[in-house]
Amino acid sequence: MAMHALTGFSLVSLLSFGYLSWDWAKPSLVADAPAEAGEQPSAAPRQPPHIIFILTDDQGYHDVGYHGSDIETPTLDRLAAEGVKLENYYIQPICTPSRSQLLTGRYQIHTGLQHSIIRPRQPNCLPLDQVTLPQKLQELGYSTHMVGKWHLGFYRKECLPTRRGFDTFLGSLTGNVDYYTYDNCDGPGVCGFDLHEGESVAWGLSGQYSTLLYAQRVSHILASHSPRRPLFLYVAFQAVHTPLQSPRQYLYRYRTMGNVARRKYAAMVTCMDEAVRNITWALKRYGFYDNSVIIFSSDNGGQTFSGGSNWPLRGRKGTYWEGGVRGLGFVHSPLLKRKRWTSRALVHITDWYPTLVGLAGGTTSAADGLDGYDVWPAISEGRASPRTEILHNIDPLYNHARHGSLEGGFGIWNTAVQAAIRVGEWKLLTGDPGYGDWIPPQTLAAFPGSWWNLERMASARQAVWLFNISADPYEREDLAGQRPDVVRALLARLVDYNRTAIPVRYPAENPRAHPDFNGGAWGPWASDEEEDEEEEEGRARSLSRGHRKKKCKICKLRSFFRKLNTRLMSHRI
Repeated sequence: MAMHALTGFSLVSLLSFGYLSWDWAKPSLVADAPAEAGEQPSAAPRQPPHIIFILTDDQGYHDVGYHGSDIETPTLDRLAAEGVKLENYYIQPICTPSRSQLLTGRYQIHTGLQHSIIRPRQPNCLPLDQVTLPQKLQELGYSTHMVGKWHLGFYRKECLPTRRGFDTFLGSLTGNVDYYTYDNCDGPGVCGFDLHEGESVAWGLSGQYSTLLYAQRVSHILASHSPRRPLFLYVAFQAVHTPLQSPRQYLYRYRTMGNVARRKYAAMVTCMDEAVRNITWALKRYGFYDNSVIIFSSDNGGQTFSGGSNWPLRGRKGTYWEGGVRGLGFVHSPLLKRKRWTSRALVHITDWYPTLVGLAGGTTSAADGLDGYDVWPAISEGRASPRTEILHNIDPLYNHARHGSLEGGFGIWNTAVQAAIRVGEWKLLTGDPGYGDWIPPQTLAAFPGSWWNLERMASARQAVWLFNISADPYEREDLAGQRPDVVRALLARLVDYNRTAIPVRYPAENPRAHPDFNGGAWGPWASDEEEDEEEEEGRARSLSRGHRKKKCKICKLRSFFRKLNTRLMSHRI
């Protein structure tokens, strides 16, 4: 009965907030009409397709019209309806991991970014020895452009987007900035400006709302580029990450929404939806659309404390429950052989690397060390996905679960370690997966504490969970006790993956990264020589363990931040 009620709610919401909000009397600003029945599919394009990858930040699974949301997203609804909806699509639970896996096609355990995010003051970035997706596309003759949020490190100039494969870049380097002033604080008094064009600080663009600024920049790129040369556009919106800020005209339509955070968040989502409409219109106006592939993806689950909703999935951003890792995703393209359908093929964010390289006319091989698969036949033609499992992550630095042990892992795996894996229809979690709440849509102004506790899981005295995700996508029936054989098999897969993991790279924060030392803006601060000195210092510390040395003031600060990172930083995401 509950499922029928939920289905009815989704249908009513879809009709009320999705399609009815679109003015069908006007000419389409988004897409051409689909091919008539019986019409032969168009031949393969003579040149590689233009690729437009749109990534949103912290948009929840429930926060799109076609999932029954109370938020208006007419553009996304229509693009998805005319393309292929990806309803078995997985991402990572936080920002940096999803972005790193998108651009490298590799799991976090193979980039050293298993733990948390890259913080602004850390001397860390996407490994420089790995060929990124835009670099690969450049080799294939593509013009590559990035607009939006980077969040993959910037302590050296070699880490910047323009050094990692993008011809141009406009956006922020850190994780979250003010939507108008572009200021970002990484702690009390550690604040700086973060809007960059290329490798320069874009002071003059301050004051423009980022979602609108980024969409406008995409239009300018399209207007100045020839459709005859293949184009890769990576549009990583800051929206809808905190702070909750929106132009007033978008807030007005949600004035009756009681929950203030949800109201602001909804306005931001709708503004982003209109930005996508403007981008799609520009693709059509400047002659790119007919030979284009538009991919839309969220980067992680919604943050329920900041207006987001992942209902009816369990968990939120920062957790390995489905609400943290099940992504919003669809593909819209005139080049799709099969349109207007919902794909339940297993797809992971690492798959976009080999898929897009293949679309561009390139090849990948085992020598590339990728964890992704080419899933274009599964998306475009409805074939079976080549992917049968997903390593969500293994994080040895995250707080170990109190009730986990090697004995609890059949002597082959320490269940205190945070890890999650999906194999076929089974999903296994060990350690501390994060808060496992089911949080209904936030439609009221305030909730009594007792109401929240209705769907809140008390801290369980366990460190292993097993779910049949195909039969139980909401993770309500733990089968670990009933199927120890499956638990053991999946633990063995974790052991196999862990043998291939490289050491975690999560260095201490460096006080020299303070924006005050960079003219008031966030930006690169370390040279090659300084990085070598830091590595040498680390080796010296290892050799002199147990030796007490007189430390300088900056060394004490580094030690303090190193301890703070490993113990507390995971809780600040």
